[in-house]
Amino acid sequence: MSPDTATALAAAAVRRDVDPVVLQIVEGTVNSIEAEIEYAIERTARSPMIREAHDFRVGLFDRFCRKLTGRSYSAMPQPVVRDYPVATMRPGDVYFMNDTYLTEGSIGHLPDMCSTVPVFHHGEVVAFIQAFGHHDDIGGRVPGSMPGTAATVFEEGLAIPPIKLYSEGVRNEDAFKIIKRNTRVPEMLAADIDSEVQACIMGARRMEELFDRFGKDTVETCFQAILDKCADIFRNELLPKIADGTYVWEDYVEHDGINDPKLHKLALKMTKRGDRLVLDFNGTDPQSTGPINWPVDYCDGRFLIKWIAPILRNLADTPERAAEIHCNEGVCDVFEVVFPPKGTLITPEWPAATNARSFVLLRSLGLLAGVVAQAVKGNMPADQETIRYTGFYGKDRTGRPFLSREVLGGGGGGRAYADGSDVIHIVPDSRNQPAEFTETRFPIMVEKLGLRADSGGAGKRRGGLGYEKIYRPLVDCHTIVTADRVRLGCYGLNGGKAGKPFCVTVDLGGRTEHDLGGLVDGEPVKAGQKLRVATTGGGGWGDPLERETELVWLDVLQGKVTRAGARVDYGVVVTGAEAAPAVDLRATARLRAKLKKPRKGRPAMIDRGPGFELLRNTITGARKPPARKPKPRGPASKRKR
Repeated sequence: MSPDTATALAAAAVRRDVDPVVLQIVEGTVNSIEAEIEYAIERTARSPMIREAHDFRVGLFDRFCRKLTGRSYSAMPQPVVRDYPVATMRPGDVYFMNDTYLTEGSIGHLPDMCSTVPVFHHGEVVAFIQAFGHHDDIGGRVPGSMPGTAATVFEEGLAIPPIKLYSEGVRNEDAFKIIKRNTRVPEMLAADIDSEVQACIMGARRMEELFDRFGKDTVETCFQAILDKCADIFRNELLPKIADGTYVWEDYVEHDGINDPKLHKLALKMTKRGDRLVLDFNGTDPQSTGPINWPVDYCDGRFLIKWIAPILRNLADTPERAAEIHCNEGVCDVFEVVFPPKGTLITPEWPAATNARSFVLLRSLGLLAGVVAQAVKGNMPADQETIRYTGFYGKDRTGRPFLSREVLGGGGGGRAYADGSDVIHIVPDSRNQPAEFTETRFPIMVEKLGLRADSGGAGKRRGGLGYEKIYRPLVDCHTIVTADRVRLGCYGLNGGKAGKPFCVTVDLGGRTEHDLGGLVDGEPVKAGQKLRVATTGGGGWGDPLERETELVWLDVLQGKVTRAGARVDYGVVVTGAEAAPAVDLRATARLRAKLKKPRKGRPAMIDRGPGFELLRNTITGARKPPARKPKPRGPASKRKR
């Protein structure tokens, strides 16, 4: 039975009344199973990316492959069911996959390896448990398996279509041997896979206990009610905030690692009619030569819908209410996706490279937020970009190879009711790699970890701040970077300003100091040279000149905004000693009046920052970028992207 047919049958099933107490128990149990699986993986995995950074995801699904939990996005079991019919599954079977094109759009790049365990009740499959994590290395041309200059998936590592890794509890050792042979960190990868598989098996046992307790009919009735609740919230509580009509918006990725920087367009036309939204992505640019493509046009766009739909939670009446809304498979009944023909950034054709698909994946969130903002008069958060990969590889002082990978977040967008959150990570419970862990495991010192002052976009409600992290390798090595928004800041909204872009600086303060681009496969770094990673700030919301002076004063006191930033961005004059700043109210009033005088009308709804105009005009030839005095550079810096 195909996933689409199964979903149709599920939707057509008779919906019986649900005991509210039993429903609460079932829903709570499902959520606790998901959390228990995550805790098990975190405590037993071995790689820094999973154990420390928490870059993994868990999903619980009913027998129709519908996601029941809404705490985090995850992969999907549809490709497993497609290749291995449910009738052929047996207790103890475990399925494994990471192929970006043969996983129905649910695996975006090869480092994300996914385990799937069917759940049985009286010999019948009743549910699925999944876990996938971003593994440190799965082969390919560059350590970390994310080559920024890849043109095909063959350069990115080992691609595994859905396979049966365990058959009735017995592992396929030949397949496992191939997986281990294709990674630079075989022991670490093997331990991580064991962790994820065993955690899913444990979760399957918990789910079996739930079915044993209440019976299949009752549990499945509760599952349907859980999905219906999600759909009803979107239909009756969130969508009415959007007036019927059609709205358009576009956003951009700025580079692909191979060609010269340019604006790679993502286009969206949103049509709201009653209790349904249609998202039309026609007009999106052709697929890229480099690895920024995202193959997501599968399975009626169900993965894409579940990924971007949580943006609409910002339309809830209060932030507290928004936090209560979980986004499960039920939301797919509210959205319809129209994809462009094959050959675009979101409909690439195999074997286009995909390892940096996070650029398009993350931009899709801001894309929907931007189009909705126009429909609700700017009452949405400003933009944010909260994931980028950095790291080092080489040999330590004993000659042993090492690979240190890290995911760093950035600032959240300002909101009508609050400033953006500082240094947030889009992966739930994710975090930067602790300095103590880095220094004890790798030949790297962490010289500084803090907030990046002035990085948040100015606004009545300021954008959140990004990270500033400074490393000092103890050996000659190489750095790797996979990041976007090196030129384009996170857009500001409703008069707010764009946040500061991402930047990596090699040999900070040294003779050969230079900035890197966002896709770097192996820039040399000498022992003792400092490398600074400065992540994006979120966009600001509202007119910065309307920000309360006491809040600007507090930002300066806390080091989030410099005195120069307070003057230039907010028109606030701060005086006094460093440890005891004070606001000169008269000077501030005069400066704000001066800054407002040249304005014509209200500030723009969207501010993309100076990098956007510079890049657009440079490409179109409208004007040349201002001359910049070059800094001394090392010979390898010519390879930057």
